[in-house]
Amino acid sequence: MNKKELKKSIKFSISIAVITFVLAAIFSVVSSSVLSGVMTLVGLIIVLIIVLTGVFFDMLGIAATAADEVPFHAMAAEKVSGSKQAIQIVRNADRFASFCNDVIGDISGIISGAASAIVVLQISNNFGYSDGSLFYTVINVTLTSIVAALTVGGKAFGKFLAINASTNIIFLVGKIIAFIEDKFKIKVLSTK
Repeated sequence: MNKKELKKSIKFSISIAVITFVLAAIFSVVSSSVLSGVMTLVGLIIVLIIVLTGVFFDMLGIAATAADEVPFHAMAAEKVSGSKQAIQIVRNADRFASFCNDVIGDISGIISGAASAIVVLQISNNFGYSDGSLFYTVINVTLTSIVAALTVGGKAFGKFLAINASTNIIFLVGKIIAFIEDKFKIKVLSTK
């Protein structure tokens, strides 16, 4: 690795750390404020959505590292929408995976844990138990275990899909990014 690549990597690492800090703060505040004013069932659904978001983005990151850019070149030659974006994702798989797996995936894991704690408190309060009671402990252990199982099991299945269908997954993501770039006239990825 030369100095230019090292400098570029350090710059990316610092920028991704700042983005993570900002997104984690935003997601934390939003999820806490939303969860504090909703019914327990809605809170459980929100926790499930947070977990599934982490699983989904983990799958995208793995797919980017597993995909081969060769099929996308043929599509790009035929001007297929999303193919240029798919090439950029594969060429920048380390950065794309870092964002998907580490930023979104890890933030989702942390936020789902915090959100679960809020839901456990709501459940305990609804039944008239405090946060030191046996009921609270049982609910806490149960919900934490369910969230952990869904996260790990979901990521394991997502990895299977990502490795075995990486081209299709990355092409779909490329098409979505192409649509966003075309519809909203913003550059999500550089297609140079």
